[in-house]
Amino acid sequence: MTDLRKVSFGAVELDGLAEVGGRVALLLPAEGTMSPGARRVNRLTKGAVQRIVDAEAWEKLAVGDALSLTYPTGMAAVAVDLVKLPRRPSVAEARKGGASLAKLAKSEALTVLSENTTRPEELALGLMLRGYAFTARKSEAADALAETQILCKAPQEATAAFAVSQAVAEGVTFTRDLVSEPANVLGTVEFADRLLALKEHGLEVEVLEEEQLAELGMHALLGVGQGSAMPSKVVVMRWNGGEGAPLALVGKGVVFDTGGISLKPAGGMEDMTMDMGGAGVVAGVMKTLAMRKAKANVVGLVGLVENMPSSTAQRPGDIVTSMKGDTIEVINTDAEGRLVLCDVMWYAQQEIKPRAMIDLATLTGAVIIALGHENAGVLSNNDGFANQFLRAAQAEGEGAWRLPLGKAYDDQLKSLKADMKNVGGRPAGTITAAQFLQRFVKEDMPWIHLDIAGVAQTGGETALAPKGATGWGVMALDRLVRDQFESE
Repeated sequence: MTDLRKVSFGAVELDGLAEVGGRVALLLPAEGTMSPGARRVNRLTKGAVQRIVDAEAWEKLAVGDALSLTYPTGMAAVAVDLVKLPRRPSVAEARKGGASLAKLAKSEALTVLSENTTRPEELALGLMLRGYAFTARKSEAADALAETQILCKAPQEATAAFAVSQAVAEGVTFTRDLVSEPANVLGTVEFADRLLALKEHGLEVEVLEEEQLAELGMHALLGVGQGSAMPSKVVVMRWNGGEGAPLALVGKGVVFDTGGISLKPAGGMEDMTMDMGGAGVVAGVMKTLAMRKAKANVVGLVGLVENMPSSTAQRPGDIVTSMKGDTIEVINTDAEGRLVLCDVMWYAQQEIKPRAMIDLATLTGAVIIALGHENAGVLSNNDGFANQFLRAAQAEGEGAWRLPLGKAYDDQLKSLKADMKNVGGRPAGTITAAQFLQRFVKEDMPWIHLDIAGVAQTGGETALAPKGATGWGVMALDRLVRDQFESE
């Protein structure tokens, strides 16, 4: 797993500041009012800090952004970084400030004079998340990340609060690593092995093999993987930290998606290594819950398959029978994710009997057309549950936008030969995919479908992630569990 920057919190100590190596960071409000530490650095640098905050560049700087004074006179540090941050920043502002420092510091040692600025643990989370880089497949070893020390008013309180942030960062990083791996490294077997390794954090992990899946009647899922040499699997992860029926999280884990016989165009197909993004998020959430010892019962289930064209591959026109017993006419083998999810969702309800269920999938290109790369699509049969998730996503700064469901869309899924088709054509493609999945949700089951095709991996950096895998959803779902599912 990618190493995270180590962060510690200490009491403010200004003596010896001139001899501190690496980088030194100051947190200053927009008006440039200086803390004792900033005044000390200003004296050491012969007024350089004051000149920066008096400059037009500082005035134009957005909250959370930073400017650097490199090789400052009077200090051993290689740079002094000035972050524009109010004394009582919002969560988003504090995290953005940490992200700005991560971009400047890269692998260098960092000492942050937080002093009386609140939310130092959130600044640390932003620092860790934005400092991520996936380098596992490069021949040159990445530079080791030096430690960061944050000097603040209440270091013991910050350390305690940071325990949760640390668990979240570990979960997000685990998701990013999984999504970033190529399919020749992370096949279905290797993916399952990485999830089995989560037992060391206290999770119960069970792997269902193809023979068991066939006995259960998961022929929709098995049909997707039948053209691949990789065995299809379902992995069930249980965190038993609370009371009562669990929350079920279900993830699509297509480790590579060629489209099958309905072959995708070659251009951009390399990005289909991230088609297991939903399963990656579920895995990251489960790791976070285990690491922070969440007082909740949560079960994560992922369907792991590879969608390949071969002499044994599923064909357009094939009719498969789901675990539920419904028959599905496969019109397009590139609409495979819903075939994986429908069987795992039904298994979750039959065997786990959850109190609520959320599925996640890089399911449709249509959601990118609708919402771009800023928001995941949210579709639900329960307004209260959907609103709880949307509030959690907003609190964590993870974009999410609700789209409608409705019986009128079901007409697009009618089949002459089977109970339903697996696609409904181009109009409302994200909605008809969710309508398909809703047929596998029991009537009294609160359910949310999250289409994360646009947010799981991006072509540019986001607020807390470099270009590539984002880990979107780990923070929002962890927040949902904290707010709605944890026992006292």
